[in-house]
Amino acid sequence: MGFGMWLTIPNLFTLVRIIMTPFILIELSRGQYLAGGWMFGGAAFTDILDGGLARRFGGVSTIGRYFDPIADKILLSCIYIGLALGGAVPLWIVVLIFARDLWILTLSGVALSLTSFRDLQPSLWGKASTFFQIMAAVAVMGARAYNSVWFLKISTVLLGGVAILAVISGVDYGLRGVFYLRRRARSA
Repeated sequence: MGFGMWLTIPNLFTLVRIIMTPFILIELSRGQYLAGGWMFGGAAFTDILDGGLARRFGGVSTIGRYFDPIADKILLSCIYIGLALGGAVPLWIVVLIFARDLWILTLSGVALSLTSFRDLQPSLWGKASTFFQIMAAVAVMGARAYNSVWFLKISTVLLGGVAILAVISGVDYGLRGVFYLRRRARSA
């Protein structure tokens, strides 16, 4: 695949998001929650742009379908690392998020290597987990940036949801894998 095959406007926006990620991590780890939050907002805007442009102008590419969710996962993971390093979220929540992601990655690797299953789509629980992670991160940044008790209470509730949904979605992905393998064994 040549350089021009992946060099599309939507993929460039995805690349910008990846380039922004370490700067966001640095700001959050330094306790610069307002700057980190604004940068996260900019990165989120590139995500909206790349998807919208790809669909609107037919710029959907094979590499973009893989590149975009990887960029999103890197960004969200680094935001939580930065928030933990800055003392804004407890380390255990970051460990739980990473454990869930590692579990899903392991399950996906097994599915890809041992089966012909290739339709690895996020579940409703997985989408809910990601949504809560984003909302909790925004609330934590808002609570810290504005020293807001109201945002702090919201972020506490949302972080509880992050923990619960990390567990539920991890179990859900595991059960989906088991059910797929059982169906496959019965049909063989």
